Amino acid sequence: MEPQAADAPEQYRRTSKDGEYARFWDEHQWPCQKPPWGTLNAVDVNKGEIAWKVPLGVVDELKTTTGTPSLGGSIVTAGGVVFIGATIDGRFRGFDAKTGEQLWVATLEASAHATPITYMGKKTGKQFVVIASGGGGYFREKVSDTLVAFALPD
Repeated sequence: MEPQAADAPEQYRRTSKDGEYARFWDEHQWPCQKPPWGTLNAVDVNKGEIAWKVPLGVVDELKTTTGTPSLGGSIVTAGGVVFIGATIDGRFRGFDAKTGEQLWVATLEASAHATPITYMGKKTGKQFVVIASGGGGYFREKVSDTLVAFALPD
């Protein structure tokens, strides 16, 4: 934190090699604030209210649900499943769109800082959900060059 002039709107401003808006992380690279550190939120657009909000992501070393910083989008299938990677824990998840209950999770080679896609297989008639598992970037964790596809149950 760098002190500002007495007449400045803020007394202190954050400065670092990454810029003014860099993260405040401790020596473990965990955010210096009370969890959850990341959430998945569903909005009822008819009411303009949050329908549900759940922690998104885990820090395996901690014994509590923390959520994690994330970068990536989600999709919702016609069957009401929200799929999202995004978290820095290297997992890809499926949630019930109505309740926020986690229905499914898979561990990837690296974090999926991407928005998943879904498509119907021409030959099989099955629905697939696909995510790029590249990791790295601003969060600087493990990297990969995989594209992972999961077949949805009938």
